[in-house]
Amino acid sequence: MYKTIKSELDHGIATLFLNRPDKMNAYTHQMNEELLDFYKKADDDDNVRVIIVTGEGRAFCAGMDLSEGGSTFDSDGTIDDYRDLGGQVSLQVYNMKKPIIAAINGPAVGIGMTMTLPMDIRIVKKEAKIGFVFGRRGIGPEAASGWFLPRIVGVGKALEWTYTGRYIPTSEAKECGLVQYEVDNPLAKAYELAREIVDNTAATSNRFTRQLIWGMLGENHPYASHLAESKFLYWAGKNADAEEGIQSFLEKRPPKFPLTSNDLPDFLKERNEVK
Repeated sequence: MYKTIKSELDHGIATLFLNRPDKMNAYTHQMNEELLDFYKKADDDDNVRVIIVTGEGRAFCAGMDLSEGGSTFDSDGTIDDYRDLGGQVSLQVYNMKKPIIAAINGPAVGIGMTMTLPMDIRIVKKEAKIGFVFGRRGIGPEAASGWFLPRIVGVGKALEWTYTGRYIPTSEAKECGLVQYEVDNPLAKAYELAREIVDNTAATSNRFTRQLIWGMLGENHPYASHLAESKFLYWAGKNADAEEGIQSFLEKRPPKFPLTSNDLPDFLKERNEVK
């Protein structure tokens, strides 16, 4: 039983709530462990098609819980063995097979914002307080944000936001591509998009697309994408989802794709493995 998060599953949509509302869902070691466990189980569960992550109460996540004071980021281990908490979760999310949507329903600062970077779609509540405040706490970017953030918004904007640690107006976040939507009700918009995915697309297509788009960010020639796409199309042409997609189109009816994300071979496995 989780203590810092909770989840529910409805028609293929798993909703994960960061669940420390009295602490504005501040991040803890326990939350980190529970997130790792949830993501692994959700990724293996064929009943889960899309994951939505949001916060319980008025905040998304107010950053790391600083109640331990100056020792919050201290470690007893060695510098070579230490791995930051957020980075563990970011790598888990990056390697997942299913679409993940962040419904940022309130304040999201520090790890509260960086945890959303490896997610696929970010929706923010208008005028929510968001920012990468690390420099103002005497620390630096984490959760693998040094890789994700500049790829999402560009090097210049990533450096400006992390250098200053200022709060970012949600209108600026949308303009720069940090979020795709700026709305009054992020969770409602997230459900709208999730239902569009569940009702109309194949889980195998989503898995391949997610791995392809993220995986190609490190490639320097389109031929790598061509090879991966060719392998998938060859496989799809011999399997039931493509047949159902075409038949449902011809018969003008909603599709009922029979395969799950776990049925698809990992055509990008070698490229995504950590060297």
